[in-house]
Amino acid sequence: MIDYIIIGVGLGGIAFCEQLEENNKSYIVFDDNSQQSSNVAGGMYNPVTLKRFTGVWRSQEQLAMLTPYYKKLENKLSIKIDYKTPVLRRFVSVEEQNMWFEASDKPLLQPFLSDKLIKNTNPNIDAPLGFGEVLGTGRVDTDLLQLSYINYLKENDNLVQERFNYDELVVNDDYVAYRDIKAKHIIFCEGFGLSKNKYFNYLPLVGTKGELLDIEVEDLELDFILKSGVFIIPLGGNKFKVGATNKWKDKTNTPTQESKEELEEGLQKFLKSTYKIVDHLAGVRPTVTDRRPLIGTHPQYERLHILNGLGSRGVMISPYAAKKLFDSIEKNIPLEKEMDIVRYKKKYPTKYVGKKDI
Repeated sequence: MIDYIIIGVGLGGIAFCEQLEENNKSYIVFDDNSQQSSNVAGGMYNPVTLKRFTGVWRSQEQLAMLTPYYKKLENKLSIKIDYKTPVLRRFVSVEEQNMWFEASDKPLLQPFLSDKLIKNTNPNIDAPLGFGEVLGTGRVDTDLLQLSYINYLKENDNLVQERFNYDELVVNDDYVAYRDIKAKHIIFCEGFGLSKNKYFNYLPLVGTKGELLDIEVEDLELDFILKSGVFIIPLGGNKFKVGATNKWKDKTNTPTQESKEELEEGLQKFLKSTYKIVDHLAGVRPTVTDRRPLIGTHPQYERLHILNGLGSRGVMISPYAAKKLFDSIEKNIPLEKEMDIVRYKKKYPTKYVGKKDI
């Protein structure tokens, strides 16, 4: 008997593994590399929605956990993944400037929006109206994190690299069984793969497809993340990441010409340098209609749990959500209503309701 089975080793799965290790819990992880949202992410963390100049849900609490969490992972895995990088929002009109400074006066946004106008001094960037700076931002190398964590799990015999078969899961009152493994709990962190999970696919995980470009620019020196329609993230040297699109209908991991053109059009509005496209990536983000995570325990089976719906902000939300779920399971601390899947109990098919009535 082990303590936990975890399905998926994206940002959510990694964060929950870390909770288990901190609390001396035994576990095994199943992952088949079918979900690409974590390793095609831009990895940016930013406490403000820059399209509308509004605060991100629970941003202060998430940022407080973020730095020590990723520092611990860096030390554990002997890698560098957390880069404290400013985010500058390019202004395209005087009206946008005014909206920015109005927002920076709001109590909830004051800690995150600088009230200083930054003038553009970069000859390869077109920004005559300057920038606004977001505070408390940075980038996590999610690609390197996931690869390194998978290797860590392999070295410790905690990883099974194969597709999890939901039909082989046996749910009992006191434990779950999967083939020859018995565990006290199972956590589903499979991202958009949730659509195939017969226990939790009643939840409204809609999924949005995001596409990114990896580019090389020989003469661009950039020490900040620039946001203007699209974002451009410096990766070191002459390498940059450009993103990201949002498509609601296409649920594949296949890059499209349409999105490539959309990204290039956005990039060319401010980048004066010539560039070379090195790679074009796509993945489906696990997004939810109300823009809140899907965290909690199954309405009928108390040994089944979910950690999903982190959307485009998984870098920020994952350590916070993982701790909340662990505390809910092990310490009976109630989840916040905004993230608890009980908010969707009416969507649960009544024909499945058994002795643990919802």
